[in-house]
Amino acid sequence: MAGSATSTGGSGPSNPPKILLAKPGLVPGTPVAGKFGRGGTGDEYTTSLRSRLPSSIGSLNLLSDSWDFHIDRFLPFLTENTEFTVVGVIGPTGVGKSTIMNELYGFDATSPGMLPPFAVETEEGKAMARHCSMGIEPRVSAERIILLDTQPVFSPSVLAEMMRPDGSSTIPVLPSAESLSAELAHELIGIQLGVLLTSICHFLLVISDGVHDHKMWRLMSTVDLLKHGIPDPSSLTLAPSQSSNTGPEKDREKVHEGGEYMATPVFVHTKLCDRDLSPHNIARLRKALAQYFSTSSLMKAENGNTSISRDPDSVALGTQSHDLDSLMPSLFVIPTKNKDDSPGDQYESYTSMLWKLRDKVLSMNSPPFGRTVTERDWLKNSAKIWELVKSSPIIAEYSRTLQSCGMFRR
Repeated sequence: MAGSATSTGGSGPSNPPKILLAKPGLVPGTPVAGKFGRGGTGDEYTTSLRSRLPSSIGSLNLLSDSWDFHIDRFLPFLTENTEFTVVGVIGPTGVGKSTIMNELYGFDATSPGMLPPFAVETEEGKAMARHCSMGIEPRVSAERIILLDTQPVFSPSVLAEMMRPDGSSTIPVLPSAESLSAELAHELIGIQLGVLLTSICHFLLVISDGVHDHKMWRLMSTVDLLKHGIPDPSSLTLAPSQSSNTGPEKDREKVHEGGEYMATPVFVHTKLCDRDLSPHNIARLRKALAQYFSTSSLMKAENGNTSISRDPDSVALGTQSHDLDSLMPSLFVIPTKNKDDSPGDQYESYTSMLWKLRDKVLSMNSPPFGRTVTERDWLKNSAKIWELVKSSPIIAEYSRTLQSCGMFRR
């Protein structure tokens, strides 16, 4: 069971736990000039440097370009501690996912010579329509907060990288031998990421661009519909005799008998202007969010009962309502960053709202997994859950439905 996000207790070893900040070089012992190396800047980062090496060799990424889950590089940074919190993030390109994750880590950008845990988008990257993150990039803080940054969804650059000249996908997102079009595979990738993150995280930050971009709401609604049958990481046994040869079908037999687990979502809308930040408009956004997910499992209160909708118009920006927080998905808004980071006419600055988001997430009660699990077993079981996600018959049927209705070419 997860404890407080700031707890360092548990059943871990007496030695201080390892802390993971920046990613090591592509070749062990060799510094990287560019994205994470001190010999260059993020602007020198190229597609070839992001590499097509397996994650076990090239990086700490949990997902490789072949869409397989690798744990070998990240496992040494985890312990037998049972008091930890897992925070994931999902969203499109350029909405500030990595910046928010750096803030949750507690990274101080003013410290000289320190590299951020997660690379952030550069101006050159924006101009060339490149994305920073690939697969799932993990980091772990001193407070035993496991942070999972992810590649962007709805990303043209991701689609371009996975498309063959004939339009088919280079990534086998489903175990079937059937080749999918890159567009359909790209659609399924976002869904699979969402299903995995809602299964293995305690909190999932769902980031949208502006106040009117609701694509992430639709994605999370689809994830909620297709997640059935996927357990949490504590609900799979990993006996030594089974861990190396247990297949997805056997894994399904070990699903926890209790109710289906779902990470607590925090919906974050970034890049809001002063007009969007008015209490009236925030109340409308909150009400729209509650209505959109009124029948979703994301609207369940802590006791498992479907929430009763209340009038959110009484909730002004910055005020706290514990009753409302327990009855509807959490909503947080972040203004557009000004060059001097000065607040608007009457609202708080970009930096101060980032701090408040960090405080909010770290102060929330972690939804418990079905059973107590260590950090290392969490990672090992997450790899097994990924196999369940990839082989999910519900997601496969959804893929066939999309093909048959003509939305994506065969």
